[in-house]
Amino acid sequence: MISGAFGAALAGVFQSEPPRRLGLAVSGGGDSMAMMYLAARWAVDARVALHVVTVDHGLRAESSSEAAMVAGCAAALDLPHDTLCWRGWDGTGNLQSAARDARRALIADWAMHHGIGDVATGHTMDDQAETVLLRLARGSGIDGLAGIQDVTPGSPSWLRPLLRIRREALRDWLRENGISWIDDPSNDNPRFDRVRARALQGHLSDLGLTPERLATLADHMGNARIVLRGEAVALARRIVVQQGGDILIDRRGFDAAPAELQNRLLAGAMMWIASAPYRPRFIALGRYAHRQGTLAGCLLRDEGGLFRLTREYNAVKDMRGPTDQPWDSRWQMNGPHDPALHIAALGAHGLQHCPAWRTTGLPPASLRASPAVWQDETLIAAPLAGLENGWSARLAPDRDDFATYLLSH
Repeated sequence: MISGAFGAALAGVFQSEPPRRLGLAVSGGGDSMAMMYLAARWAVDARVALHVVTVDHGLRAESSSEAAMVAGCAAALDLPHDTLCWRGWDGTGNLQSAARDARRALIADWAMHHGIGDVATGHTMDDQAETVLLRLARGSGIDGLAGIQDVTPGSPSWLRPLLRIRREALRDWLRENGISWIDDPSNDNPRFDRVRARALQGHLSDLGLTPERLATLADHMGNARIVLRGEAVALARRIVVQQGGDILIDRRGFDAAPAELQNRLLAGAMMWIASAPYRPRFIALGRYAHRQGTLAGCLLRDEGGLFRLTREYNAVKDMRGPTDQPWDSRWQMNGPHDPALHIAALGAHGLQHCPAWRTTGLPPASLRASPAVWQDETLIAAPLAGLENGWSARLAPDRDDFATYLLSH
């Protein structure tokens, strides 16, 4: 039964044929171990090459041996395995959030290096229920209550084939097949919100709020999100203009739109500009919509009948990168690349060396945060500010049309 449900779930996330290669993010816990063994059986008939990856966060003394255990199990299944190490936590901030972001970034780089376009994770129905509860507590709107998606498009795309299966059902399957797994003690640490949400499940189930019901709520909200995305796209095509890397929104059309579409449009614009993986909190977004200010690395400016969203200079002032790589996760520079050159924000000083900036139609605040080519402290080019010198700047393919971007964010 579990094998059939897993195969059906994977078939459902692929729009056509399965990929030739599929990455599996396996931590050693029960959920991801079950996924690895189930995927190994499925991949034979599907003719898919599986590649297993484990992130060793180094947060516990046992982490290295646990990664080695996964590597051994993968080898027994004749699957290639890589361990990625992260030692980046400085003891401040939200540990689980930092570890999650680091894990995603490391796996994304690994997938790109190996030519893997899809990575599957071991999220279960119980994870979905916990996510919905946490987002309810945070006052999330429809998008938040839609929970975890079966597929998150991107590079790579993230697949979650276990979302319709309960955690305990997977552990029962592991026991029946004599497969061991690792229980991370942090999963029982009540200082983490998710652990406390998990502990509440028994009491909530008595009220009818079972994981199945919460997962059904997420499905309903997901269907509503699809409709609202379509409405937001239609609204964007009517009232939004792109200018350089900025978004200009017609104030009258915006004010006439329902509040849900206003929030969706603003959140999408900020994610598009700042390359943010998550939407800003609903409460913060509501305050931002009615005044000038900054949020999530974006600057909102009132221009009379329009308001402009642009990248905040302070969010990019310290970014440096080679000219042949994306800058700020959305700009690509074309020109005579040279290792001696780098990309950084134009800034106020650089803008002084761009006499043609007034002809661009972009305000100084936008240009200061725009990409420029530098050699040490010498400005070579600032295409968006009218100083080309053989260089041009264009938005990355997934950022070139804002309305299309809204369809998946």
